[in-house]
Order: sequence, then C-alpha cells, then structure tokens
Amino acid sequence: MLPKAIVELNLCRDAEASGSPEPDSTGHVWSLETLETTRALGRLLARELPTGAILLLSGPLGAGKTSLVQGLAEGLGISEAITSPTFALAQHYPQGEPQLVHLDLYRLEQPASADELFLQEEEEAQATGALMAVEWPERLGLDLAEAWHLELRHQDKGRLAQLTSPRKAST
Repeated sequence: MLPKAIVELNLCRDAEASGSPEPDSTGHVWSLETLETTRALGRLLARELPTGAILLLSGPLGAGKTSLVQGLAEGLGISEAITSPTFALAQHYPQGEPQLVHLDLYRLEQPASADELFLQEEEEAQATGALMAVEWPERLGLDLAEAWHLELRHQDKGRLAQLTSPRKAST
C-alpha cells in the first residue's frame, strides 16, 4: 500500500493527467512538466517512503533520474550538490535524515559486478537506515521484490513518472 501523500500527489497542472492511465495499473503515474516538478516528486518521496527503502530509478538517458535524486536529497535535508556517480559508482550522503546512498550502475555491464556492488552498498545502507536510490537497476541480476520502482520516461516536453510499490513475498 502506498503512503496516502504519494497517492494524492499531483505535480502537473491537470488533475486528470496525474492519475493511473488504466484502471488495473499497478502504480501511480505523474506528468512532470519541468525538472523542478521532477525534484518536487523526489522531495515528496524522501518524506513518504519507508525508512531504509530502496528506490530503483529506470529510464533512458536524460529522463530525470539524477534530478529526482537531487529532490530526494533536498527532502532529506542534504545541501551538498548531487551529481550522478557514474564514475564513482556510489555516493554516500551521511548528513541526510535519513542518510542517502546513491548508486549509478550504468557503467557496469556484467550483472555479477552490479550485484556485488549493490549488495555491499545495501548492507551499509541497512546498517544506517539510509534511503538507497539506484540508477540503471536493469544492470542487476538480482530480483529485488522489496524495492520501490520509479520509471521515468520522456513525454511531450516533460516526463512521465510511474511508481510501483514493492511486490509481496510469494509463499
């Protein structure tokens, strides 16, 4: 179940545009007209996602993944400049409340390498209760049923964002 504030978030000008496109949709969809509205969604998610959440950010280059993480950081009280850790692979922001761990798996072409980095960073994030934001999660070979998933894609002159909550563990 999504937190109420996430369900009610409407960052676009037309209330109709921010609802689910189909009745049986599994996530919530928002039209994000500018980079600022993308950051605003990040700020809201920072407040509303559960402690220790993993947020997987999918989308093509330029879809707004790093802008969304900038909003997450703002929402967590981080004033440090946020850039995509494409070359560093991981960046930690301990001054956030909670802390933020930001991964960018773009350069890791082998799932085993991406999985190893993810698992190391996840262990540290869990130990501190950090929010973990992962760009390019499609590089992973892991099935992360406990993760939230936000897909960003270009739409007209803005972006479309769809949030999907974690899957229930199968018994």
